[in-house]
Amino acid sequence: MELRVLQYFLVVAREENITRAADMLHITQPTLSRQLTELEEEMGVPLLIRGKRRTTLTDEGMLLRRRAEEMLELSEKTKREVGSASRDIAGVVSIGAAEASAAEALAELMKVFSRQYSKVRFELVSGNADQIKERLENGLLDVGLLLEPVELDKYEYVRLPQQDHWGVLLRVDDPLAEKEALTAADLVDRPLLVSNRSTVRGRLSEQFGFHDAFQGVNIFSTYNLIGNAATLVEQRLGCALCIRGAVSHYDPARFAFRPLMPDIPLSAVLVWQKWQRFSPAAKKFIEEAKMLFEHEEGRN
Repeated sequence: MELRVLQYFLVVAREENITRAADMLHITQPTLSRQLTELEEEMGVPLLIRGKRRTTLTDEGMLLRRRAEEMLELSEKTKREVGSASRDIAGVVSIGAAEASAAEALAELMKVFSRQYSKVRFELVSGNADQIKERLENGLLDVGLLLEPVELDKYEYVRLPQQDHWGVLLRVDDPLAEKEALTAADLVDRPLLVSNRSTVRGRLSEQFGFHDAFQGVNIFSTYNLIGNAATLVEQRLGCALCIRGAVSHYDPARFAFRPLMPDIPLSAVLVWQKWQRFSPAAKKFIEEAKMLFEHEEGRN
């Protein structure tokens, strides 16, 4: 399977038209069609549904599209790493980050690092813990900023100094916003927006007394990142269980964050895969993280 052919396939998938894709790729339409047919023969399944006006993907084609995007991204990352190995420290450090207060510590680390290694650039990807861990395991990220609880057996890590706290994002005019803190009892009859991570829901149910991982609770929607959930809050469709750091920059004229009680702080960790070979830039970044955060932890 050639990366060049996967690039052709992705252009066809995006354009949904083989003739238009061939024009964009500066090759003839018969040549592109032949390459796609050979790819289907190699995979052993149909990948495209060739209509008169539109070319769409089969289920297998949709799976290949996701994998092809990952393979090409990994290929570009590898080129950057190999190309930087024989020069001064340069290249790209790929970081996955959860929405959390600890992002401020990560930003400080990036600032300190860039002063010393000015040729290094960063690729920052936001996501929840499951998404970040998947990209770490596929080699698409160098390091990840995660909130506990998280399985750390397969990672090396340092703890970051900031802690986060669970709470509820409300409209500023919501009656619950008049309270200084909320309990599970305050939310019994309210439509809720909650994380789609089962481990988080389980932790919340244990921590705050929600029954059986939210069984019987009015969950209007789940979410992976708080941004779109905040829009639902503003439209009076529910209130969102979230952490303070994810909404700390939201407009206080529109939103209110109220902590949940009892309060159990959340720790943040910066993790990287054990035994992974890193580019010189990523290796130096991890060394800087160890020096900065292990020093902070020892001082505390």
